[in-house]
Amino acid sequence: MEPLLAIFRAIGDPSRLRILLLVKGMELAVGEIAQVLQQSQPRVSRHLRVLAESGLVERVREGAWVFVRLGPAAISGPALSAIEALATVVPGAADLGASDRTRLGQVRADRAAAVDSWFAAHAGEWEQERSLHTREAGVEQAVVAALAGDLGDLVDVGTGTGRMVELLGPRARSALGLDRNPEMLRIARNRLEAVGLASARVQAGDMYEMPLSPASADTLVLHQVLHFADNPAAAIAEAARVLRPGGRLLVIDLMPHNREELRVERRHLRLGFADEAVLGWMADAGLAGDVARRLPAEAADQLGVTLWLATKPAEKVEA
Repeated sequence: MEPLLAIFRAIGDPSRLRILLLVKGMELAVGEIAQVLQQSQPRVSRHLRVLAESGLVERVREGAWVFVRLGPAAISGPALSAIEALATVVPGAADLGASDRTRLGQVRADRAAAVDSWFAAHAGEWEQERSLHTREAGVEQAVVAALAGDLGDLVDVGTGTGRMVELLGPRARSALGLDRNPEMLRIARNRLEAVGLASARVQAGDMYEMPLSPASADTLVLHQVLHFADNPAAAIAEAARVLRPGGRLLVIDLMPHNREELRVERRHLRLGFADEAVLGWMADAGLAGDVARRLPAEAADQLGVTLWLATKPAEKVEA
């Protein structure tokens, strides 16, 4: 009985209930939760300890930051279902958590604006971002090997200066580079025109809401993009929406590291990714994923890179 009582005690506090509803939709940093609740981080941490002990949430340390996500579905799922059901019949509870979600949206919008500003100021130096990790030629060789064969309609999300479109575009029926930053798009457009890649184009687009129809791409690439994402799971889910059955998603990003200074110097929001996290997000999005290649750091001042490749299952044909 004690585990059940722990769950009821955990959600019996207004702040803890608000936290649970916030992390229902996405993984959040403790600092973000503190901003939304307008409480100190020590106070929020105490609430999180109670929630974690009940199994409703999990805490994951990443460098100096701690991220919070829902606990096992077997525990958090029934609790959230009960809360949602009660909210429909309890007077005044229909918009439970709405004001917190609005405040969270503003917190995230402010941070996205800061990231966009950084990219606008550093677009011309973007290639230096790759000097952080292992030899770029080796990464590109691994990308080409992972995406063997015909690429069909290719989409490079967060294309930056357009290098992935330049590299893979010749094997695609069509190639599209999406980016949110106008200066990056200008550089990418000039690059692709210079190499004469007639099948390629670039346009403005957000990784969370691509200007593409469902099932409209055969190959989708997220190259060194997710560590800038405040919601990597949502970016992968959006990629799955855009992929055709049988289509492939290739994610190339940093291995877990502790270069905390990169959060400020280069606006990294995540310090690399463990296989478990990326493959879990792929599975949640309905994709079958695996590690395609690991490229460990070649020097003490470099970061390792992992390539994760996922396929969208083909549609079943009725007999």
